[in-house]
Amino acid sequence: MSVTARHADSASPPFRRSVVIALSILLMLTVPLATWHLTERAAVARLTQAALATAQTRALALDSILDRQRAVAMVLSVDQQVVATLRAGRLSDADVSAKLDLLREETQSSVIYLMDASGRTVAASNWDRPESFVGHDYGFRDYFQQAIRQGTGQEYALGTVSGRHGLYLAHDIRDTGRPIGVIVVKIEFDQLESAWARDSDATFVLGDDDRVLITSRPRLRFQPLPPSRGLVTTRVPLRRSDWRLVVQTPTAGARRIAGLAAGTALLVVLLGGIVAALTAARMRRAARQARAQAAYRADLENAVQARTRALSDEMRERKAAEQRLIRLQSDLVQANKLATLGQITAGVAHELNQPLATIRLLAENGRALLPAQATQATGDNLTRIIGMTDRIAVITDRLRGFSRKATGTLQPVSLDQAIQASLMLTASRRRASAMRFDLPELPDDLYVRAESVRLEQILVNLLTNAHDAQEDCADPWIRLAANWDADAVTLTITDNGPGLDAEGAARLFTPFATDKPQGMGLGLVISRDIARDFGGDLTLDPTSPGQGATFRLTLRRA
Repeated sequence: MSVTARHADSASPPFRRSVVIALSILLMLTVPLATWHLTERAAVARLTQAALATAQTRALALDSILDRQRAVAMVLSVDQQVVATLRAGRLSDADVSAKLDLLREETQSSVIYLMDASGRTVAASNWDRPESFVGHDYGFRDYFQQAIRQGTGQEYALGTVSGRHGLYLAHDIRDTGRPIGVIVVKIEFDQLESAWARDSDATFVLGDDDRVLITSRPRLRFQPLPPSRGLVTTRVPLRRSDWRLVVQTPTAGARRIAGLAAGTALLVVLLGGIVAALTAARMRRAARQARAQAAYRADLENAVQARTRALSDEMRERKAAEQRLIRLQSDLVQANKLATLGQITAGVAHELNQPLATIRLLAENGRALLPAQATQATGDNLTRIIGMTDRIAVITDRLRGFSRKATGTLQPVSLDQAIQASLMLTASRRRASAMRFDLPELPDDLYVRAESVRLEQILVNLLTNAHDAQEDCADPWIRLAANWDADAVTLTITDNGPGLDAEGAARLFTPFATDKPQGMGLGLVISRDIARDFGGDLTLDPTSPGQGATFRLTLRRA
């Protein structure tokens, strides 16, 4: 063998070792780097997906809170007691303030207050506390000016009295087409922010100027959104506003996972040729983990989609309910009258059938007597026919008058005539149940300041309720009594029914609260509003179960 051949043979193994070392180094560098890149990208994608689900869920929850409070402001803007307070120009109305406080507690808002057209607070849910808003002028607030100009207003700001930040939702109150005041609901988000703060993700709500308003990091409030280096930032718009909800998720965990994966890959490369069996087992475990992660992601996606569909359905139902509420509010008074009219239709038919039968009989008798000599009998029969037709005219006139829409004009009304008209409209139900009826002796010159149609509506409602309360009583009776002086007239309606317990009496004048299967729960609420519109009131005397019920109607004397 030549020297040159031996040199080539001796040089071949070092060359191959160099190639192997180079390939090994390349493999040790390429595999960990590729693993780092792919793992980090997958982890960031999972973080982004989870952050989007979190942001959507929190945005929907916040939208639900805001929708509920906007509904409160909208309902109060057409509340008759609120409108009456603004019409009268009363300051510090305790009844309205107590009503606002009860509604605030039920809806979990911070404070609800009522302002007149100048911005002065006339009633507030915190009226009986040192920090009461009553008497304060908030006409300079943006939400007040927006509500006066546009009908609604919204502003996130610090309270001038409480010093606490929150969202102010305002709705105008109109009377005959002009704004006479504004109702405001303030919402504080302390509990929501505390819940967000327990999560490692940072949650912010940005206003239309891109400054932080609601946040899990209170030190950043009213500041621009912090830089997003090393973070996954997810933005979701909020409905019915220019606000956006932002969730920032740290990516440090993804980098840690990527580093661990790269180290693992390097270890696999180093030990791959030596521990093939261990590598195969590890690959099988990795495959199982990948399948488990895929299944977990699929389950998470399905859960998010199901929750999103449920929340979307809830939002559609809420929007439909709001539209129904708007349509129903304008028809509540007329609906109650028509419901009451339906209950007495059978009685009216009964009242008409009897005189019509008599008319037919007397007319036939008159026709039979005409050829004979009975001129006086014929005249008597015709006279009685005329009397019966007059009775039919009175009944139908009362029915038409009761179903006629009220004009809203107050004038002197005879209390005795109003009672008699109401008794006529409910006469058939009283006779069907053999009910005793005690009436007061009222002078002909006793007049009250009211409107005949709406006053009869109150009386028919009270008499109908008294009839219904004694449906199964052995000895039913209704007693009317009246007291009056120079300024006021008080009429009491007492029945012999089972009475009311404390819980039933407490929610008697609450809208939609009723024990009747076909009832709407609006009759007494509307009746009390009508009485207060007359300048009087409708109340229930203290009662005990089994001792009947007494309603007290107070009216101004005319």
